[in-house]
Amino acid sequence: MRTPKLATTSFLLHSLIIIFLFLNFQLQANGSGNNETDRLALLEFKSKVSSDPDGALKSWNDSVHFCNWFGVACDPLPSQRVISLDLHGQNLVGTLPPHVANLTSLRYINLMENSFHGEVPQLLGNLLQLEHLNLTDNAFEGEIPTNLTRCSQLKYFLLEANKFSGNIPLEIGSLSKLEFIRVGTNNLTGWLPPSLGNLSLLLNFGAAYNNLTGSIPESIGLLPRLRSITLGSNQLFGSLPPSFFNISTIRTIAIPWNNLRGRLPVDMDLAMPNLVNFAISRNEFFATIPDSICNVSQLQILNMNRNDFVGKVPTCLGKLRNLTSLYMADNNLGSNSTGDFAFLESLRNCSQLDGVGISINNFGGPLPEFLGNLSTTLTKLFIGFNQVTGVIPAGLVNLFNLTDLEISYNYLIGTIPPYIGQLSNLQRLTLNGNQLSGQIPSSIGNLSKLSELYIGQNKLQGNIPPSIGNCLRLTALDVSENRITRAIPPELMSLSSLSILLNLSNNLLTGNLPAEIGQLENVNMLDISNNQLKGEIPSTISSCSSLEYLYMQGNSFDSVIPPALSSLKGLQELDLSRNNFDGEIPEDLLQIRLQYLNLSFNNLRGEVPSEGIIANASIVSLTGNPMLCGGAPEFLLPKCPNKTTKNRRPQKLKLIAIIVSTSLSALLVVMIGLVLYCKMRRPNKHIHQGEDRLVDDFVKLSYRDIHDATNGYSHETVIGSGGIGTVYKGNLEQMEAPVAIKVFNLQEKKAYKRLVVECKIMRNIRHRNLVKILSCCSSTDNKGNAFGALVYEFVENGCLDKWLHCGNDGINTSHHLSLPLRLNIAIDVASALHYLHDLSGTSIVHCNLKPSNVLLDHDMVAHVSDFGLARILSPSDTNTASTIGLNGMVGYAAPEYGTGSEASKEGDVYSYGILVLEILSGKRPTDEMFKDGMNIRNFVMAALPSILPTSIDPSMLISGKNDGIDKKVEDCLISLLELGVKCTAEAPNERMKMADVTRKLQTIRSTFLAKSVRS
Repeated sequence: MRTPKLATTSFLLHSLIIIFLFLNFQLQANGSGNNETDRLALLEFKSKVSSDPDGALKSWNDSVHFCNWFGVACDPLPSQRVISLDLHGQNLVGTLPPHVANLTSLRYINLMENSFHGEVPQLLGNLLQLEHLNLTDNAFEGEIPTNLTRCSQLKYFLLEANKFSGNIPLEIGSLSKLEFIRVGTNNLTGWLPPSLGNLSLLLNFGAAYNNLTGSIPESIGLLPRLRSITLGSNQLFGSLPPSFFNISTIRTIAIPWNNLRGRLPVDMDLAMPNLVNFAISRNEFFATIPDSICNVSQLQILNMNRNDFVGKVPTCLGKLRNLTSLYMADNNLGSNSTGDFAFLESLRNCSQLDGVGISINNFGGPLPEFLGNLSTTLTKLFIGFNQVTGVIPAGLVNLFNLTDLEISYNYLIGTIPPYIGQLSNLQRLTLNGNQLSGQIPSSIGNLSKLSELYIGQNKLQGNIPPSIGNCLRLTALDVSENRITRAIPPELMSLSSLSILLNLSNNLLTGNLPAEIGQLENVNMLDISNNQLKGEIPSTISSCSSLEYLYMQGNSFDSVIPPALSSLKGLQELDLSRNNFDGEIPEDLLQIRLQYLNLSFNNLRGEVPSEGIIANASIVSLTGNPMLCGGAPEFLLPKCPNKTTKNRRPQKLKLIAIIVSTSLSALLVVMIGLVLYCKMRRPNKHIHQGEDRLVDDFVKLSYRDIHDATNGYSHETVIGSGGIGTVYKGNLEQMEAPVAIKVFNLQEKKAYKRLVVECKIMRNIRHRNLVKILSCCSSTDNKGNAFGALVYEFVENGCLDKWLHCGNDGINTSHHLSLPLRLNIAIDVASALHYLHDLSGTSIVHCNLKPSNVLLDHDMVAHVSDFGLARILSPSDTNTASTIGLNGMVGYAAPEYGTGSEASKEGDVYSYGILVLEILSGKRPTDEMFKDGMNIRNFVMAALPSILPTSIDPSMLISGKNDGIDKKVEDCLISLLELGVKCTAEAPNERMKMADVTRKLQTIRSTFLAKSVRS
């Protein structure tokens, strides 16, 4: 018989069994329901996938249990809830449906490397068990859902490379288990949340390539386990908080491309003993580099490019035995003295060194011989833009693993050593802009891996070695601006690998152009200008199908322009000027969509075609071909003789006729001046209608025509005004397109002189970058007063000044002017001045160059206007002309003009230099900041040879995201700023000539385009 105690125990045991069985039944019942919910959620996910090219979701059907579907993982029996969804790298396209939130047991989501788009549903915040969220490398947009901060178990928060906008959620600090946050490469804005300091388990925080602003919060320094922080390419500013350097666990600090500033702590070795990667380039850190950095023994990557560090580089860097990369270019390091390179000697202890970059500093003296004692692991060595003197050290031959060697724009002398051919791994060799002499060593041909060779702007002599034809990987070659002689070797022209550029310009090359040129089928730019080449252009040039830029000017090529050029359908710019081409202009050539064609100063003859690009005289130059006739009126060519009564008289008679007609035209201009002078002396006398034309070639216009074209000089038609007149936009019956009409106020005593000068000069010149005059009108108004007007083509995009600065409407349009566009504008204006000074047949100085006198057409091609102050230089003095008042030129007038000096070419060059600096800086020379001895030139010079954020107009660099300034852009900007500084030298004889300016700009553009193609 059981005792009562045993009975009680038995009862309780049975009761527990019953309860357990009941609960188990309930769990299974519930599990069955949730299983179905999960399956439906997955099917809804599948329905939102619009493209599945790899068939990743092919198994997602009822024939297979959903736990066995590709990319799906479930809990084991009995619940079988979905806990993981991993579809990374499957090229899926679609959106993320809110139904995913029904997978309430989900712990792991990995959708990286797909093409999901749209917004991330707020309901994902209901996944309370989620630990890992990876949406990297998709196209998600909108704000980061704040509800995700409810996922309290989250450890991995990975949203990189999407299109998220808005702020990083302030509540992110509540996710106390977070270990990884990666939100870089998005469009995030706002400040870094101080609540990040609450994430005591955080190991990795990355938010690079966004538009984050503000300072780095002090709380970041409270993260005791942080190993990596990457915040590059944002807009962060201010100093780094002291606590930032107290994170002893930190291994990676990557904060480049910001506006951070301050000094590096003197106890870096104590504060960050585990630091491996320290990247702070393109900020505003200053002062000296502390010696304590040598004791950060784990350091492998040290990138301090483009800051404001000064003084000597610590000579103890050799203690960093693990160092692989040392980059400190674009600072103010060094003192232009012999001891500047002492730190390099210690680097021989860095046995793993891969790259050293110290360009754009103030390092001086010769390169030390011990440079060759650096580690043989070194592949990259950049020393350009310093004050290096002496010869290329022989020890470099020991660095046999070098792939990139750059020592450009220094003061190297001597020869390019023959041992250079022993550096068999070289891919890029850049020695341009030095004073190297002697011959190009034939051993260059041993560099079978060489892809780019830049040795221009030196004093090299001799021939181009045929052995260069062995460099079968060569994509870019620049030997311009040397003293290279003899013929172009056929072996060079046989290099079909050339794809970026081949620049042989400004040398002394002779002979014919090799027929092998046809093998350059991949080259983008070919420049053989300003040599002594002769003969015909080979027909094989038709095979150069990738050519976009072809410059052959300044040689002695003859015969006809070959029809083969018409086969180059991708050609954008073609310059054949200053040669001896004869025959007619090929009509097929004019069917190519060229942006620039220069055929000036040849012996071309016959009728100029009226169709094709030649109809647009703004992009075509035909000056200096006296036997041409017909064509657009803008070319000012004589009419062609009637074909049925063709003139068969001897050539001498034709020449006499041309001379006589030219003399009569000149006499006519003088008479016009006298007529206008008389009109001004008798303003109230009626002037006969028959005298209202200033130039016979122009369309005859009356006062009534001008009155009607401007709607009675309506205020609505005014597009500009000044002291001597007003410019209107009008529509003349005699002309199809709108025109710009400058009506002179002849009551002003200087106005009539300006009218005569402008008409006299403009009727005799024609260039694609000068505004075109269409007609002159000299008559009387309806009250009998003297009336004068000039009619120009209407240039629809207005003046450069309004594009660079805020207009009267307060709208700043400068963001439309990208760097390439500004570079093209600078080239356009330089080409116009070069033409006026040297190529127009009569030397002309403009005397009034400023942004308001540079007009931009529909294609943003620049046209120089307003020649009312221009002066024609007398034959006895081709550099100066009589002085004139330079009102309105404040900030642009050369300093010597203030002391009464005569107008000169050098004065124009100065104005051009100021214009270039204004184009790049976005600041007027009359800006309020320029006072107390500071001017725009000094402002720019203070930054060179680097670029301060304040010295350039940031709007030209905006590309949708703040990606910073890459190397090719930076090099281009520095070159342009340096050119502007040279043009604005105080002494006139130290300024560049416009011919040299034009040539230099072409080189800058060629280099920029080449680097753009390469990148």
